[in-house]
Amino acid sequence: QVQLVESGGGLVQAGASLRLSCAASGRAASSNILGWFRQEPGKEREFVAGISPGGSTTWYSESVKGRFTISRDNARNAVYLQMNSLEPADTAVYYCALSSRGSAWKRRVSDYDYWGQGTQVTVSS
Repeated sequence: QVQLVESGGGLVQAGASLRLSCAASGRAASSNILGWFRQEPGKEREFVAGISPGGSTTWYSESVKGRFTISRDNARNAVYLQMNSLEPADTAVYYCALSSRGSAWKRRVSDYDYWGQGTQVTVSS
C-alpha cells in the first residue's frame, strides 16, 4: 500500500507562485512514476505533470508548460510542483499520484494506482 499526502495549497493572486509538496509512505515511491493532476468542480480530473522514477524525465500538459516545474527527492520519498505565474484558470484541487506502470510519459488517470486526498489551489484575479 502507498499513502500520499499533499500540502502547500492556498489562496494567491494572479501572477504569484506556490509550491506543492507530496509525501509518500509505504511502498517505495522512488521506483515509480509520480505525477500531479488537478480537478475543478464538475470537470474531469486532468493531467498536469509527471516525473520518472529517477527524476531525469519530466512531462507536462500544454497549459502549464513553462510555468510549472515538477521535481522529486527520492531520499525523502517526496515530489514537488513549483507553480509560477499562476492564473485564475489554475484554480482547482491538486492531486498527487503514483503509477507503477512503466517508466515515463503516463498521462491518463487510469495509468495511476494511488492518489492523495488533494489540496486546494485558488488563484484570484
